[in-house]
Amino acid sequence: MVVELLVKIGYGGSREDAGKAVGKSGDEGIDGIIKEDKLGLDIVYIQAKKWENQVSRPEIQKFAGALQGKRAKKGIFITTSTFSKKAIEYSSVIESKIVLIDGKKLADLMIENGVGVSKIASYELKKIDFDYFMEE
Repeated sequence: MVVELLVKIGYGGSREDAGKAVGKSGDEGIDGIIKEDKLGLDIVYIQAKKWENQVSRPEIQKFAGALQGKRAKKGIFITTSTFSKKAIEYSSVIESKIVLIDGKKLADLMIENGVGVSKIASYELKKIDFDYFMEE
């Protein structure tokens, strides 16, 4: 779902070509990878946590270490919960660029990009076209 969402946002190319989920035991702290653009000029690594507890600084540090192990400069850390203040501060001062997406932002992005949601109603609003009634 996370890779599909990132493709809808504009990363990579097609879903098949853009990225893949790789998270399994022994994944070295990386749950997915995605091309930064359609040409694949850079790779962005993904960490996704389905948690109820707040994500703290040590989790961000582990991910930053995993990025270093891949010689990567960019990562996206997504959680269904929230990030602690120290986690947010840490991600803003390290050399690697790590974007933090919490549960609220994740839900907003899913709705905005139509991933994991269904449209149940649509309304068309109309206004009077005053130009139509103007005399020539």
